[in-house]
Amino acid sequence: MKRQDLRALFQGLLPLFILAHFGHHVVGAMLRPLMPMIRTDLSLSYTQSGVVMSAFAITGGISQLPAGWLADRFGPRVMILISVTGVAIVGLFIGLSHSYAALIALLVLAAILGGGYHPAAAAAISTSVPAERRGRALGMHLVGGTSSFWVVPLLAAPIALAWGWRGSYITLTAPVIVLGIVLYILIGRRTRRLQAAEPPTPAGEVPAPAARSRWRQLVPFLVMTVATGTVVQSVGAYFSLYAVDHFGVAEATAAALVAITPAVGLIAGPLGGYLSDRLGGVPVLTAVSFLAIPLIYALGVVPNVLSLAAVMVAMGIVSSTRMPTSEAYIVGYAPQHRRSTILGFYFFAGAEMAGLLTPVVGNLIDRFGFYSTFAIMSAILAPVIVACSVFLWRSRGQRDTA
Repeated sequence: MKRQDLRALFQGLLPLFILAHFGHHVVGAMLRPLMPMIRTDLSLSYTQSGVVMSAFAITGGISQLPAGWLADRFGPRVMILISVTGVAIVGLFIGLSHSYAALIALLVLAAILGGGYHPAAAAAISTSVPAERRGRALGMHLVGGTSSFWVVPLLAAPIALAWGWRGSYITLTAPVIVLGIVLYILIGRRTRRLQAAEPPTPAGEVPAPAARSRWRQLVPFLVMTVATGTVVQSVGAYFSLYAVDHFGVAEATAAALVAITPAVGLIAGPLGGYLSDRLGGVPVLTAVSFLAIPLIYALGVVPNVLSLAAVMVAMGIVSSTRMPTSEAYIVGYAPQHRRSTILGFYFFAGAEMAGLLTPVVGNLIDRFGFYSTFAIMSAILAPVIVACSVFLWRSRGQRDTA
């Protein structure tokens, strides 16, 4: 990425949204790496562990439907406050919980409060940058989220060793409560400054009418990206448990191991956004979706932890490339006044399907073991990707604007 492109991206709201993205994911970023400790403390099965993770994912998906609609009408600033400070307050109470039911109830509440962040932020960022830089901006925004998913486990693991998994939630959510309030103030100030610097609209000039949503391009793309993300996320939910139970890794080490996949996003996210700007969303998504199929199967046959880490790196590339590519493509085919709403449907579908599938994967592991489960999930994903890629390439009569 050229230096002038980076400078242009970071002169607007993007840096604040990167910080907001980091804070938004702190509560969720602790759940998977600390799951072995939570499982032991609360005596959970694989299926029950999957229900805990799904409670957060399913509710988060549902909440994004109304939140996307609200963001189109009231703007992203309030959504940032709720989805950063509000979620962190609930995370603090998670650290004070002492039962399976209380943990699930609090995760559901955190997911409800956090549902509005992604559709609001993605639409706001896409509107604030030129279309030819949209993928790069969304890729840089992804750095905030992926940083949270590798920094937080590395911080949570030693804190949990000293004070237990509850101590990690209490210690790490307290500063995020303050962060959300600060960002709410700063986003308001910077927005007013940018609006004041914009040149006045010439007399008689009216905005062009919004384009219609192009569903022929959107639907197969959405199915492909949601299917890929769903299977990768539901399988990835068990990385820490797989490392502990299959390879005998210590629980604290497994918590740190989970940081590998999101850490890759620091490079893969911006690179994926850049490639989608240059090549288009369809070629990039098709490539990473096909790559996900053998990677998921490979999880079940890796001989040691080092090989597992290598596969996790590759899956991190798939996930972090897929996300900015998908957001940029969707924004390119959605009218501006409906972007948050359509993005809300996209995030809803991804979170909802992953949330529903995660306990199913846990149940399969309980019944058949890790190897067979990973093979089954790979086989399920393959025909979906093939069918969607055929539909997408046949509908490329219109230029891919992602």
